[in-house]
Amino acid sequence: MKLYVDQDLCISCGLCIDACPSVFSWNDEGKSVAIDGEVPADAENEAREALENCPTEAIKEA
Repeated sequence: MKLYVDQDLCISCGLCIDACPSVFSWNDEGKSVAIDGEVPADAENEAREALENCPTEAIKEA
C-alpha cells in the first residue's frame, strides 16, 4: 500500500500523525505528508485507520 496526502485538502489537524507516526509527519508548510514508498507491513492497520479517519479525506491511496 502506498499513500499520499493531498496538500490542498490537508487542514493540519494531526490525526494521521497521532494514529501512525511511522508513516505520516509534518512538512515545512505545517501539513502532513506520507512516507515515500510502501507503507511497512507492520504499520498498515494504523495507516488505514488514518486514511479512514481523515476529516477532509486528504489521505489517498497512490
